[in-house]
Amino acid sequence: QVQLVESGGGSVQAGGSLRLSCVASRMIYTCMGWFRQAPGKEREAVAEILIATGRRRYDDSVQDRFTISPDKDKNTLYLQMNSLKPEDTAMYFCAARSSCSIYSLLLLRVGDYNYWGQGTQVTVSS
Repeated sequence: QVQLVESGGGSVQAGGSLRLSCVASRMIYTCMGWFRQAPGKEREAVAEILIATGRRRYDDSVQDRFTISPDKDKNTLYLQMNSLKPEDTAMYFCAARSSCSIYSLLLLRVGDYNYWGQGTQVTVSS
């Protein structure tokens, strides 16, 4: 088992920035990601990272605005969010998956992940 605890959410105006943090009880999993879910919508992938190699993948909606990065010494995964838009408003979740190797594909699929945090709310006003 692994526990994931997110923090860093809040309210910001459009164009602003936030940095989300996810502390893992242990970072032995090589694949981790950030996901979000807006009210009335399905959970969707935002960004994934294969920690062993640094390979990343982003959803098109956040490409060039968000950056996913790990700090292995602190067992922490970050999501730097810049140029925020009202449509980025959602509950953001950190996730990890146990079935992952350096050859794994990053497919931005919610179903690939089996460990989840409790979420942190991000609200962007126009």
